[in-house]
Amino acid sequence: MARLLIWLTLSFVTPLAWALQVVATTASMGMLARAVGGPAVSVMVLAPPDRDPHQLQARPSMMRALRDADLVVAVGAELEVGWLPAALAGAGNGRVLPGRLGYFEAAAQVPLLDPGVADRARGDVHPMGNPHVHLDPVRMADIARALAERLARLNPTHAADYRARAEALAAAVASRLPGWQALAAGSAGAVLYHKDGIYLLDRLGRPLLGTIEPVPGVPPTAQHLAGLIEQLRGRRGVVLYHPYQPAQGPQRVAEALGWKAIAVPMEPPVTASVEDYFRLIDQWVAALAQAK
Repeated sequence: MARLLIWLTLSFVTPLAWALQVVATTASMGMLARAVGGPAVSVMVLAPPDRDPHQLQARPSMMRALRDADLVVAVGAELEVGWLPAALAGAGNGRVLPGRLGYFEAAAQVPLLDPGVADRARGDVHPMGNPHVHLDPVRMADIARALAERLARLNPTHAADYRARAEALAAAVASRLPGWQALAAGSAGAVLYHKDGIYLLDRLGRPLLGTIEPVPGVPPTAQHLAGLIEQLRGRRGVVLYHPYQPAQGPQRVAEALGWKAIAVPMEPPVTASVEDYFRLIDQWVAALAQAK
């Protein structure tokens, strides 16, 4: 355990002058880059953790960050499709374009849940699968190992360090997982605003009871909420949503059913460490436990 803590706390060391310049699209991807790269990387995050990553737009500041990047760590599965391609095009840095060594997608490293069909009538559906893999710590450990290999190709001098850090993260996840499973055991499941928590629900064996959105990315109608309430009446559960999402729908459903509506963050802080990420999972698991 002492060795594990040493590897994880090295994420806080100030990056060296020759560190690889990593641009992460989200705070969770930034956490991974710091956890695996340690002082051999300098990390900048593009998407604020208190904003919906589906709804961002490419900005000059993103292009400036990408212009000097050695590696882009993206979620992928089209999560950033509305803004990252434009930002990459504006940056003019061929090293970090999709298909190059300097472009890494987390979702491409693990099996995805809930593949869809590209059809605007069905809302914001991702044909390759649900992109919100960061809420499954086990998948994040697998992604960390893949990221270590990519960093090793970019900077072979520190390959052993990258791999050791990824294994330390995987060991930390393995040590925490039984506690999360025990706390969530017996939970009746959750209604989500958007289908972004399904990876954690699946990992913990808890059911998705419904969504506040009638289809992904489409605001709820009164008719949809009434139907959801009728469908769930007499059952147990909890309604989970994010602070940047309108609270009226979740609160209406929760009040009608006698449940709790709980706002949980979607991402850790922008400068998140591994422990910050674990605290995010702790919050989700504690919220799910309210449905016992």
